[in-house]
Amino acid sequence: MADVVKFDEHPSDTLRAGANFNLAGIDPASTPGYSGDKGAGESLLSELDGKLTQLQEQLFAESRTGGKKRVLLVLQAMDTAGKGGIVNHVMGQMNPQGVQFKAFKAPTPEEQSYDFLWRIEKEVPAAGMVGVFDRSHYEDVLIHRVHRWADAVELDRRYRAINEFEARQTAAGTKIIKVMLHISRDEQQQRLLARLEDPSKRWKYSGNDLKERAFWDDYMDAYQAAFERTSSEHAPWHVIPANKKWYARIAVQQLLLDALNGLALQWPVPEIDVDMERELVRRS
Repeated sequence: MADVVKFDEHPSDTLRAGANFNLAGIDPASTPGYSGDKGAGESLLSELDGKLTQLQEQLFAESRTGGKKRVLLVLQAMDTAGKGGIVNHVMGQMNPQGVQFKAFKAPTPEEQSYDFLWRIEKEVPAAGMVGVFDRSHYEDVLIHRVHRWADAVELDRRYRAINEFEARQTAAGTKIIKVMLHISRDEQQQRLLARLEDPSKRWKYSGNDLKERAFWDDYMDAYQAAFERTSSEHAPWHVIPANKKWYARIAVQQLLLDALNGLALQWPVPEIDVDMERELVRRS
């Protein structure tokens, strides 16, 4: 096994889309704040799995005694960027009883009859849960901007509605982690070709991927606008270079660990006489 190499700089700082952030200036093949190679990264991922599992259990346990804290991980990306791998390799280490996962597809006719946040509000994680959105409310400002399904006035309303929604969630005890997995256009091409070559992955291929790929530059502009309009102090965006899948996974793991550690979780203290209960168990 490769030596474990930790981050030199924490992803919550180095990957944050703060003031003057420029998506075009991010190299999708880079590994910001991390000097290790793939083997070292995979070792780090494995080493910290147990810590992530413990913190998730503490979060869940707190909610059993009235705790209101919860975590929401929002994953956005172009097709093939690795959202599924994040769910499998990072979230897969958590107890499924404490995870709420929702993959948002194209809205149904019923969902379209309501405002865009209607279906999102119904899927926010309950207290004690780690929620994961595979795509999210951001589709309603990204794809709608790219294809001009919404005009500038409506897009402005949606940015403001998103900020208000996330502020409400934060006030209710939700720690929001917003992640964009950033791959290059060339890398996406290679991954699409790989899907076509591998019978076990061919089912993932969709001709729609090619249609959306034609709007690559427009999507990058739409993401830049979303970062500028919706990266707030309580719900900042983090852009993770994702050409190297192993790096994206350890970066998301670090963001989750940072968020959970920041909640100052404690094991609940049961209102029982431990010595008496221990004796009763021995006599049983």
